[in-house]
Amino acid sequence: MNKIHEIETKGLNERILELVIDGHSYSIDLAKESKKLAQATQAQLEDFTISPSGYGIHWPQVDEDLAIDPIIGAQHAMPAWKVAEDAPEYNTKKDEL
Repeated sequence: MNKIHEIETKGLNERILELVIDGHSYSIDLAKESKKLAQATQAQLEDFTISPSGYGIHWPQVDEDLAIDPIIGAQHAMPAWKVAEDAPEYNTKKDEL
């Protein structure tokens, strides 16, 4: 499995989650990222897992997930197949109906 991000947990100080993502340090205010996390107890906040792919973080006790890309402002290039699909010369039988 390809990892989207390399994520290392540095700590949790009240509602601020300290992470190193792809070698860069981030302080994430969980209360600003999620209403559920804003209302969670400290024990609930401390119970989280980072997805093996590096896509996001999951808090099972509050049933909440956060994707990493929006938190760090990452944008990925559109896949080549999607760019080709949007090109004017790309036609399908569906388009002809």
